[in-house]
This record gives sequence, C-alpha cells and structure tokens, in this order.
Amino acid sequence: MSRMLILKKLNKVSKYLKTCLLGTFFFVIKSMMSKKLKLSTINKTNKNTLMESLKIEFTDVGDDYLVAKMPVNQKVYQPDKVLHGGASVALAESVGSAASYLFINPITHTIRGIEISANHIKSVKNGYVFARANPLHIGKSTHIWEIKITDENDKLISHCKLTTMVMQKK
Repeated sequence: MSRMLILKKLNKVSKYLKTCLLGTFFFVIKSMMSKKLKLSTINKTNKNTLMESLKIEFTDVGDDYLVAKMPVNQKVYQPDKVLHGGASVALAESVGSAASYLFINPITHTIRGIEISANHIKSVKNGYVFARANPLHIGKSTHIWEIKITDENDKLISHCKLTTMVMQKK
C-alpha cells in the first residue's frame, strides 16, 4: 500500500474518531447539565429568531419532554383578537424542533421540521399558552412529536403532531 493511501486512510479514521469523541463528550456533558442550565442554553438560541419575536420561552425540560410558553397579545392575534392558529403552529414547531435537539449531537447533526399538522380546539384572548412536546418516535433519521398547547387553566387549545428529520451537517 502506498504511503499516500495510508495517510489518507489515517486522516479519515482520525476525523471519524474526533467526531465520535466530540459526540460522546457532548452527550456526557449534556447528561450532567442541570435543568436550569439546559433551559438557559436552549433559550439563548432564540436570539434574533421568530421565537424571540413571538416571546417564546422554554420553561421546563425532562428526559423525554420540553415545555415552552408564549404570551397571547396583539402580536399573535388574528383579526378578531384571538390567538392566530399560525402562531400556535409556530410555537408547536419551535418546541418540537428544540426537543429533537436534545436527542442528537448538534456538533455533527441538525434538525429540520418536515411535516406539521394542527387541530385548533379552543380560542384564547390573553394570558399565556404552553406547549409540551412528547416523543411518539425517536429514530435515527426522524423524530415524531406530539405537542399539546394548553392555556393557563390547562385547557387544550391545539393538538399538533410534528415530524422532524435528523440531518448530518456538511
């Protein structure tokens, strides 16, 4: 085997090991993070995004769920002064996509929403709505999330399902 071919193979193996070690390191660190630190880290990603514009804030996280809240005000109203269904869908996709990141290595992979459906059950005029994402399926290449949006009295406002795709970064 030529020296050049050996060096190319060693370089490839070195990159693979580096990626694996970084990924392992990330998951170890993530598993040791406190709930408060996880939420702070997730909320920092909202800067200069739709989530910041809609004032979406992640408020609770567990091993298999993520919760966010959004204020209901004139910024998210439809013309008749109730929560716009599109704002609810934006909240659902935001919390489901962020929850998917909890199950991947963000150094090597990223998440994209590929399908969302929503049934709007009840309207809201003010206060806050809360979205809780729970996994229905966590696979290697796709995640499926059930997202329930409730009001401050825990009444169901919207029921959503989001499918995300796990993509390797280039």
